[in-house]
Amino acid sequence: MKDKTEKAKERHIPAPSVESIRDLILEAKKKAYAETDHEPEPELTSAVEWPITCTVGPGLEGAIACESKVGYVNGSKGWLIYRGYDIFDLCAYSTFEETSYLLLHGRLPSQAELTEFTTSLRERMFIPQTQRLMLSFPVETMNPMSALRLGTNLMRQKQTYRDTDTEADLKVGEILATDDDSIPMETRPPGKKNPVFEFLTGLFKRVHPASEDALVGSDEIESCYNLIAGVASVAATIGRTRAGRIPLEPLPEYGLAGNYLYMVTGRRPTALEERIMDISLILHADHGMNASTFASMVVASTLSDIYLAIGAGISALSGPLHGGANVEVVKMLAEIGDPSNVKKWFRETTAAKKKVMGFGHRVYKAYDPRARILGPISALLTENDETRRKTYATAVALEDAVVSELGAKKIFPNVDFYSGIVYSAMGIPQELYTTIFAVSRVAGWCARVVEYLENNRIFRPRAMYTGTFDETYVPPSER
Repeated sequence: MKDKTEKAKERHIPAPSVESIRDLILEAKKKAYAETDHEPEPELTSAVEWPITCTVGPGLEGAIACESKVGYVNGSKGWLIYRGYDIFDLCAYSTFEETSYLLLHGRLPSQAELTEFTTSLRERMFIPQTQRLMLSFPVETMNPMSALRLGTNLMRQKQTYRDTDTEADLKVGEILATDDDSIPMETRPPGKKNPVFEFLTGLFKRVHPASEDALVGSDEIESCYNLIAGVASVAATIGRTRAGRIPLEPLPEYGLAGNYLYMVTGRRPTALEERIMDISLILHADHGMNASTFASMVVASTLSDIYLAIGAGISALSGPLHGGANVEVVKMLAEIGDPSNVKKWFRETTAAKKKVMGFGHRVYKAYDPRARILGPISALLTENDETRRKTYATAVALEDAVVSELGAKKIFPNVDFYSGIVYSAMGIPQELYTTIFAVSRVAGWCARVVEYLENNRIFRPRAMYTGTFDETYVPPSER
């Protein structure tokens, strides 16, 4: 009889390469394109003539708030586009740094620009002053998203002068003139000729001296770079602190994804792990006018600074209806326990009218393209670990059961269904999953904030009053 070691050797499959990951993504793209046509929605992909008439549901669903060139989601066809580039191609060929540059600047960088940008982000991940401040708080017992919001605000304290007693001349009258309430709704806001966060001039502390030909040319973009890099370091610091260990510094040989993995786990990631984390960050970088993006834009529209705007995005993401579903998926799969238990569990769950986590989406009525990519990656990452392989097999069995039952109702796996399996396989604790979402989405938040402020109009929706009129005031003694 063969011993367990021999059986394990027989089961072992050589680790996939970075190139095989690319092939896997391109195969997912081929499958996705075979299931849909290639025409965008004409009513949602053209310039707007304000005012616009649209059908609006509760929670502003269906409302058109602005124009954007940053990203596009077509839920009926399962599309996710960043600045014209398909998410499958970006995940196959790009990096998170390159994708972030694309989102912020509207174009792919040259090789020299990409090298400078990547180096700049790595340097900006070094935030010892913010980390020291964080350690003066009980981060190890805080909700990780609360700690992330705290860390972002502490970055603001160390990287700007906004909270000092000395206030610069903010030219408030000039700023207000850019968004006067007297502007009729059919008139496009004039915006500002100079950088959109011009009012921060003189308040910003540059981390590195800028040369005349530096990549960075304005204060608000400097802040975006600091946030993209710094939020990753803050998230890693939270993970290390919760594990009872000291924060780590970024290493020069890794990009942002690799350094995040190193700084949170304490071990040097393999090239494959770094690439998969890179892909995971690309997948979450932007996703239309979701709640956290809208929250960031609303705060920024008041001309509050971008650190507080990103803090608002983190706050929105911390809600269970927006972030954290992948944690619940992992817990659900652990509860099911084995592929053989899926049918019984699913039958009982649907009979009790309980939600099956990781399925369905507010926007997607087709297979989520992010899940198309993360599903096969989950299979590769779990192949050589018996426990994780069983978890993945359980997920596949559950997907088969749900889609066969509810696929006609356009219920398919969403991004959260497989992302938790991917993170778990790379040694990331469950409580940090939502912070990874923020580490990625900060790029999209920043891009949309900067874009919107070019023609800023403070958000001011209305509520339908359904209260009473002509109430008579009665003194407290007579009530």
